[in-house]
Amino acid sequence: MATLRYLTAGESHGKALIGILEGIPSGLSLSAEDINRRSRKKADGLWSWRQMKIESDHAEILSGVRWGKTIGSPITSLSK
Repeated sequence: MATLRYLTAGESHGKALIGILEGIPSGLSLSAEDINRRSRKKADGLWSWRQMKIESDHAEILSGVRWGKTIGSPITSLSK
């Protein structure tokens, strides 16, 4: 079984948040919209409607995904 490792840098109330995910095998479908959809779903249960209007981060995948598929290297995302 592969070991997953998740690292973050920055903060959601700062300039940006970086996420690095290691241990994801190649060939899995993944897009920035998948991340954004999951973030919105999670936030719906955690934040009040007022905070959700203020916080509208959008993830951008910087590495580890090519043509909508994971490539086996660490996945790096940037949220602003």
